[in-house]
Amino acid sequence: MWLDGEGAGFVKPILRAVGLAKVYENGDVKTPALQGVDLEVAPGEFTAVAGPSGSGKSTLLHLLGCLDRPTSGETWLGQQRTDQLDDFARARLRLHEIGFVFQAYNLIPVLTALENAAFVLELRGVPKKVRHEKAMAALEALGIADLAHRRPNQLSGGQQQRVAVARALAAEPRVVLADEPTANLDSKTGLALIELMKRLNAERGMTFLFSTHDPRLLEHVNRIVRLEDGRVVADERVGAA
Repeated sequence: MWLDGEGAGFVKPILRAVGLAKVYENGDVKTPALQGVDLEVAPGEFTAVAGPSGSGKSTLLHLLGCLDRPTSGETWLGQQRTDQLDDFARARLRLHEIGFVFQAYNLIPVLTALENAAFVLELRGVPKKVRHEKAMAALEALGIADLAHRRPNQLSGGQQQRVAVARALAAEPRVVLADEPTANLDSKTGLALIELMKRLNAERGMTFLFSTHDPRLLEHVNRIVRLEDGRVVADERVGAA
């Protein structure tokens, strides 16, 4: 945890958005996705961004995760302002500090489930034996170790989603940004995934920020930030342990 220089154990946020705005342009048509969003997420939080389709949930995660740049405003990871970094520096932050779980999985078709789960570690230069051990442990935790040598086209949608989650978790990032992580999972698998992420949050202090409208996940988070039309309309602490 970071302590404020002026004392008293003030924990600085690990993620921060300041006046964040994003406008998508298509010819003369401008579509605002986010409008002046302010948000702070402390280290170790287990937080959901909720709202209807088109409210800006995914856009917010993409901006905080250095996958896109805002039209205006600031994004921060720890004490590093990220919206002003060049592409190389942003890519390094994504590789070493942030884990992503995408709605579209983004698995590499020619790699097995094990190789996909180990891919971020391979990019970091982790030795093959070590990265495969970490990736297999993640696959086991998600109940799909028996599928380790199948390629994505041999997996169901729910199985591909679990491989995508394993890829994020195997790298043990400081922050996991998950875009609708339970959307394609049945109730049993979805609950098992939520419990796994809660355990990583509790035992390793891993920070999780989700976009979701899944009531199963919303029942387990500690905080819900609600978006409508690209604006924060509510920010509430909830009673999940």
